[in-house]
Amino acid sequence: MNKKIKMGLVGGGPGSFIGPVHFRAAIMDGHIELVCGAFDSDPVQSKASAEIYNISPKRAYGTWEEMFEKENSLPENEKMDMVAVTTPNHLHFPISMKALENGFHVVCEKPVTVSLDEAKRLAAMVDDTGLLFALTHTYTGYPMVKEAKHLVSRNQLGTIRKIVVEYPQGWLSTPLEKTGNQQAEWRSKPEYNGPGGCLGDIGVHAENLAEYITGLQIDELCADINSFVPGRALDDDTSVLLRFEGGARGVLWATQIAAGEENNLTIRVYGEKGGLEWRQHDPNTLLLKMLDQPVQILRAGKNYSNLSEIARWNLRIPGGHPEGYIEAFANIYKNMAHAIQQRKENLPVDPAYLDFPTVHDGVRGMRFIEKVIESAAGSEKWIKFQG
Repeated sequence: MNKKIKMGLVGGGPGSFIGPVHFRAAIMDGHIELVCGAFDSDPVQSKASAEIYNISPKRAYGTWEEMFEKENSLPENEKMDMVAVTTPNHLHFPISMKALENGFHVVCEKPVTVSLDEAKRLAAMVDDTGLLFALTHTYTGYPMVKEAKHLVSRNQLGTIRKIVVEYPQGWLSTPLEKTGNQQAEWRSKPEYNGPGGCLGDIGVHAENLAEYITGLQIDELCADINSFVPGRALDDDTSVLLRFEGGARGVLWATQIAAGEENNLTIRVYGEKGGLEWRQHDPNTLLLKMLDQPVQILRAGKNYSNLSEIARWNLRIPGGHPEGYIEAFANIYKNMAHAIQQRKENLPVDPAYLDFPTVHDGVRGMRFIEKVIESAAGSEKWIKFQG
């Protein structure tokens, strides 16, 4: 790419975790530059963040509304091309809608909104405008997750029969939200976080990963959710039985009260001819388990010709040099940048550049949250995912 894509950032001010992650991921490959931002709900703090992000003080705005107004008045070659939305969940919808209304592409944190209705309205706007919208279900950005998807799509495992995905964390085993922890505090409030606690924070990641790798969509589910920590307003533990279109069965569990666990996302997929396993704790390894064969250990490496083209496109360095979470995040931004550039040049967008979660994945995520809550509260054993 000869020219960098210009990005604005909403969020990422003092105390933010995910905003700085987005920033580092966006600039990693040199295809994107941060040119402006509305970094904090406090206008003074927001403007003071210009120094942190090394941008012009004139383009550190007091509010995101001001950012869209001022940026849209700039010449085409100066204003931002895209915006990254890294705020608490309740602001994803209004900021993303305003961005699309003003002609800007969007990268948004998950979950995409706080309700299925909002998600559908946002998806309709994306479709109407034709703008690009990427949702940061980060784990789909790992090269060996893409290799797993490639193997399934080539029917190497045969017809998929069983999908088991688990996402245990332990950081909310105590009432951390009552100690002044900023990340725990806003996630504990339905008005900021939406209706799903653990479910909306990490459960949707597990749902998205299962559908991404297998290409299968959930058809029915049966769920149980809990709040183990006394006084907690939202769930901190969920277990879901899944039936997929085509007949595959699945188990999904996500919890934030598994004391001692860090971020142990794991998925296992089994077909009639074999299975595979991927763990985020060892993200550069994919286990391939074929019937009547020893386990094959596939390793990440840009120089490894046994890997698919799509996996190698999302790698940067040779085998033996680990790539991790930030790099997986960066793959979403790298692909988004290339897709935007091809749009700018009126060229057909290479399908490899569009290999990132979209607003329609966000709609499925919000439906998953609402259906799990409905199932857990109801008396029916199984409920339809689309119903």
